Formats: sequence, C-alpha cells, structure tokens
Amino acid sequence: MSARRTIAIAAAAAALTVGLASCSTSEADNLSSQWQDGGDKGYVAGDGSSASFPIGDRGEPVEFGGETEFGEQFGSDDTAGSVTVVNFWYAGCAPCRAEAPDLVEAYTEFEPQGVQFVGVNTRDQAAQAKQFGIEFGVEYPSILDNPGGRTVQRAFAGQIPLNAVPTTLILDSEGRVAHTVVGQLAGASQLRTLITETLEEQPAAGKN
Repeated sequence: MSARRTIAIAAAAAALTVGLASCSTSEADNLSSQWQDGGDKGYVAGDGSSASFPIGDRGEPVEFGGETEFGEQFGSDDTAGSVTVVNFWYAGCAPCRAEAPDLVEAYTEFEPQGVQFVGVNTRDQAAQAKQFGIEFGVEYPSILDNPGGRTVQRAFAGQIPLNAVPTTLILDSEGRVAHTVVGQLAGASQLRTLITETLEEQPAAGKN
C-alpha cells in the first residue's frame, strides 16, 4: 500500500462516521424483471451464478477509467497486461458488504501473483467509500462511478445490466471479459477458481 494511501486511510478512520443504509432483498428475484422494473434499491439480487466466455468468443478489450476515492486517476491503462478483477459495489448494499471479505481474501492471495483488483462504486461519495475500505480492510482502489456519469458501467454495457450491483468481472490479460458473476459471490473459492482459470490461459490468450 502506498504511503499516501496509508495516510489517507488513517485520516479517514479518525474523521469519518458514516451511516450506511441497508438495501432491500425482498423484491422480485428474477434478474431480468428486476432490471426492467428499475426502482431505487440500486442493485440486482442475483444468486452469484457465473458466466464464462471462451477465448475465441470474447469481445474487444474494455477501456475504462475514472477518479478513485483518494482523488487519483485509475483505469484500464493501469491494469494492461494483467488479469483483473472488477467489482461493482456500494457501501449500503447488503450483498456487497457480505462478499467484501471474500474479495479481500482473494486480493491477499492473488495480488502477489500480479492480479489487479479495482472496485467500481456506483453510488457513494469518497467519504463513504473510504469508510467501507477501512471497515473491511480493502487495499485496492475503487473508481467513483456515481449516477449521472456511470462511465465505467457504460463501458461494460452488454456484459452486465447497468444496475447489477454487486457484480464481479474477471478480465483476461488483454482486458477482455472472461467471467462474470452477477449478484453476491458464492464465496472466496468461487472467485479463486475463476481467477486461476484465467491466469492459466494467459499464454493461449496472448496468441489470439
């Protein structure tokens, strides 16, 4: 972790007290109907099911970027050449909070192997995103992709529904979507399997 980020987290811990709203899980559980119905709940209550895309069937590399909770620019240029985990979340979303320890566990395991992690916060301001990171020990950055812009979400349009939070994507070393998990992760083991599969295919991916 950079000295700047360490200092910022320490300052946030001393200064922030953020009330977090809870997201409801009582609405329709069908993904397509939730997406079509919309509403204010802000997330799609998926079941953690994943979809995988063979190397030859993947689309073009996805270019994305934005400002993190610490005011720094971060995007696909920073993850180029690396398998990357992209997690869409916001602090008041109960499934996002439930899966946070799984993401932290995977980050701790795979970051030394060169795997990049980035969050995409779809609702919060910087203060809330920082507080979430302190609470769960998140050390990777999150891009603030708030309503009104949603440039990162739109960059992945066609891969996931715009309101599908939480959602986790695994990008291959060329920046193409290899795996998607819509809804809360089934556990760190699910994420570990998807990351490992993507790491193992890197030589083959580079030939396409």
